[in-house]
Amino acid sequence: MDSLTQIVLGAAVGEAVLGKKVGNKAMLFGAIAGTIPDLDVFARFLTDPVSAIEWHRGFSHSILFSILFAPIFGWIVFKLLPKKEASWKDWSWLMFWGLFTHPILDSFTTWGTQLFWPFKTRLAFQNIFVIDPLYTLPFLVLLVLAMFQKRTSIKRRRYNNWGLIISSAYLLLSLVLKAITYHKFTQALTEQGIEYIEIDTRPSPFNTILWTANVDTKDAYLIANYSFFDTKPITFESYPKNHELLGDLKNNDKVNRLERIAEGWYIITKDNGQLFFNDLRFGLMSMDPKEKNFAFKYQLTNTQGKLDIVETPKNVGDAKKLMRELWNRILGN
Repeated sequence: MDSLTQIVLGAAVGEAVLGKKVGNKAMLFGAIAGTIPDLDVFARFLTDPVSAIEWHRGFSHSILFSILFAPIFGWIVFKLLPKKEASWKDWSWLMFWGLFTHPILDSFTTWGTQLFWPFKTRLAFQNIFVIDPLYTLPFLVLLVLAMFQKRTSIKRRRYNNWGLIISSAYLLLSLVLKAITYHKFTQALTEQGIEYIEIDTRPSPFNTILWTANVDTKDAYLIANYSFFDTKPITFESYPKNHELLGDLKNNDKVNRLERIAEGWYIITKDNGQLFFNDLRFGLMSMDPKEKNFAFKYQLTNTQGKLDIVETPKNVGDAKKLMRELWNRILGN
């Protein structure tokens, strides 16, 4: 999830664990713990793009990381604070839950997490977008209300608990919505006589009303959208896989690693002689059925046997256009 959401979750967990003893300091250090796993984004400055993608939501988002580093961070906090209102064990317990709940929440997103690192399995339930105001804003409001109550106040605990309950309930609701939309997509495929190998569904940005399906067929991927306000049948747009365009690069280690990252959901496109690797899992840059530009797109440049992979920059104008189109599409087809 986005940084604000993880800060809010970490602060609420910190309050639940230690708020009665140390007051708002529990929220502060819970928020810090909830931020730490995402420091892996700085890997992009230390290594190549493919390795940076692999590291993101890897070790720092694992159970192992939480267990190993919670006592270390707990000891640092214990030593830093002159007033010993809580023990080293208390602070370690707070840090553990702040670190651990971060990847748990991330596992519900499209990117997912390697919760069981060093095993390569990536958990990605894909039932909530990385930024969802309906999850975050009520949670944030209740956390702020709790912050201004005395540490021993019953209201403080109630506000914080309700924030945790409401956000968790919304997360569970999104799983139900995913199941309903999955049925809608598979039903449409059956009714239209479309044979498929696999289907992958996820919510569109910032909401759980409009959902997208990627459908794997023999030579192409189909992409479709469904809103709970739709009145017309679901339509599927075809995108040729074009994997053969890779040629000898099909056996390149970097390309193989990108394929594993995309979990097989990718197409290859060619523009002015340049190859592009398009990751389908994060959708298109427009709601236009004929859109060909994907949100995560990597340029493959092979120079004298050396392959360079660079993520293509996202256009701010395209993002604004997508937001306008997204709102219109949420309201129905």
